[in-house]
Amino acid sequence: MNAYHLPVLPVETIDVLNIHPAGVYVDVTFGGGGHSRLILERLGPDGRLYVLDQDLDVIGNIPGDNRVIFIHSNFRYLKRMLRVEGVTQVDGILADIGVSSHQFDSGERGFSFRFEGDLDMRMNQGQKLTAAEVIMTYDEAEMLEMFSALGEVRNAKSLVRTIADARSKRKIRTIEEFIHSIEPAIMGNRAKYLAQVFQALRIEVNDELKALEDLLYDAYDVLKPGGVAAIISFHSLEDRIVKNFFKTGNVEGKMEQDEYGHIFRPFTLINKKPIEAGAAELKANNRARSAKLRAAIKNGAA
Repeated sequence: MNAYHLPVLPVETIDVLNIHPAGVYVDVTFGGGGHSRLILERLGPDGRLYVLDQDLDVIGNIPGDNRVIFIHSNFRYLKRMLRVEGVTQVDGILADIGVSSHQFDSGERGFSFRFEGDLDMRMNQGQKLTAAEVIMTYDEAEMLEMFSALGEVRNAKSLVRTIADARSKRKIRTIEEFIHSIEPAIMGNRAKYLAQVFQALRIEVNDELKALEDLLYDAYDVLKPGGVAAIISFHSLEDRIVKNFFKTGNVEGKMEQDEYGHIFRPFTLINKKPIEAGAAELKANNRARSAKLRAAIKNGAA
């Protein structure tokens, strides 16, 4: 597999997609192309695979295969982008939500506290908002909500006060400057604490939860009845959104019914509990430890 990004749960994901040789599939998080290559192995000459990614660093990973169509876009615009290609329905959709190994391991992208570089964290380097802008411009209430909800930082109030004090004295633009500025607030396991703080910033910068919600609604619209959605998430907030949507057709998890009392059941779950990585995969790829795969078949007459 491409060293750019080792795909998680590769066999399990391709199995639940139940690839039809002449089908149309979408990998909305192309990255290193690991999952896509496995899909192509099961597609016949008449099959099609649309791959989306908002990070142009992936260009070099696109295989020279006329069955593959690359779309440079955030997956939240799935339906719109497919319509541009003349596609209104597909047989399966795959999303591997989160940051690629390449992004984590590229210090200049600012995703990891292990490297020095700009405090950036943009998955789409064409957007304006960076993690540094968040730290320098968000008011204290906004930062408190971000670190509490998105990072589950236990001492979020102390962290925010520390940041506010630091930025009043100097600009915070790099990873090193940011970590130095929050040093007095760090508690418990240092690596775990920084991971939670950086996670909150990354999710905020890239509007990841709202983008996932938009993707799910689009996925339902473009899937054929009998089509499969397979979503891999890495955070409890993401997993809850996917679980709710598969169960009810909305991200809040509210059961809806018609005037006759019939409950709306948009999907049939393939796995009631999320599929997680086994011991062998965890040994080979430690980043699979928090991955959860949920998959479901769209209901309706095929």
